[in-house]
Amino acid sequence: MAPRKRTPKGAHPPPREKPILQVALDVLELPRALQIARESIAGGVDWLEAGTPLLKSVGMDGLRALKKEFPGRTLVADMKVMDTGALEVEMAAKSGAGVVTLLGACDDSTLADAVRAARKYGARVMVDLLNVPDPVARARQAEALGADCLCIHVGIDQQMVGMSPLETLRRVAREASIPVAAAGGLDADTAAEAAAHGAKIIIVGGHIARSAHVTESARAIRRAIDKAKADGQRREPEVDALHILRQVSTPNISDAMHRAPAMRDIRPLTPGQKVVGPAVTIQTFEGDWAKTVEAIDIARPGDVLVIYNGSRYITCWGELASHSAQNRRIAGLVIDGPVRDVDDIVKMGFPVFCSNIVPNAGEPKGFGEINAEITCGGLKVRPGDIIVGDDHGVLVVPKERALEIARRAMEVKKNEDRVREEIRRGATLAQVADLYKWEKK
Repeated sequence: MAPRKRTPKGAHPPPREKPILQVALDVLELPRALQIARESIAGGVDWLEAGTPLLKSVGMDGLRALKKEFPGRTLVADMKVMDTGALEVEMAAKSGAGVVTLLGACDDSTLADAVRAARKYGARVMVDLLNVPDPVARARQAEALGADCLCIHVGIDQQMVGMSPLETLRRVAREASIPVAAAGGLDADTAAEAAAHGAKIIIVGGHIARSAHVTESARAIRRAIDKAKADGQRREPEVDALHILRQVSTPNISDAMHRAPAMRDIRPLTPGQKVVGPAVTIQTFEGDWAKTVEAIDIARPGDVLVIYNGSRYITCWGELASHSAQNRRIAGLVIDGPVRDVDDIVKMGFPVFCSNIVPNAGEPKGFGEINAEITCGGLKVRPGDIIVGDDHGVLVVPKERALEIARRAMEVKKNEDRVREEIRRGATLAQVADLYKWEKK
């Protein structure tokens, strides 16, 4: 591999070239892809990517339509080629692609043949190092075989569990002599980080394509990467499942969990309130409030008390317990059972989700258990599972998947924001979703 050119001592370094901003049109509907492309270009996007979902949905017609409307733009065909390299590169190049992607896991013969076809038809080959065991070594091999650029890519499912392309990007960019792209959940902040770590091509999907305001989102990322300093300094982005879950609704979370149900018959005492936090579980019996108030002392600030009461007609919770929990900065209460003193609880603003309201309380007998697995509203709840409640109901997010589900819920929200904006502009939901095409045949 040829060494990088160094600036002579005392000379001024050449001005840093601005990174290429590429939008991934990872949608199924061609009209929607064209609209997002128009708005993205207005925000400063350079390259348009016909994403793998789009190509699988509409085939090479997607590339042809993009080329017809945007003849001066570089089109990237995210083919993710694994075999028949020459054939697939030829097909994409003849349809208008200027760059075609191959998976780094493909055989060397596939890559070499793809490069030969790209040279013949005036296209470039980008090697995507997604899931390659040793990306640095494979980057060297791909460059030696004639690849034009490399892509450090973290897939959507990997993003959901918190993976980032930045660390691998830094290692590959240090050695590569060809341009390196970065892709995988990038927003304005992480796109700037990628540019600082040496990415010459910044690939952004959901943070532009699923935005309700595509042009503004693209413009924000354009500004961020243009200002990025190539200083190699890495800033860890905030990774906080609770922070994300506070920004999404329980319908978003339910969709992210494959239509997971809410707790049965448990509703907010005060509409408009939301609760998010780790569960402290309490098993008690028919209004016995001893373990309930003991749990208040055990819980930490931000926790949610989750109670199985054993009866809908006698309660273990009222105004005094709510006041005590609020003083401890407990986030809220979810109870499979009733509460009382609701007028005082509503006045103090303590979030309570319950299945009934009664005037009568039980007695502190001391039966039950704290922080054991319980069933609340028909759902199993373990200590530490994340509870999310709003006007739609209460969901349980398994603690070991909290970050993944939070990120998936945010993707659902972004997609709905984009669809909502298209409906606001006059489309119907059936038109936006192209329901007639995707009905089961």
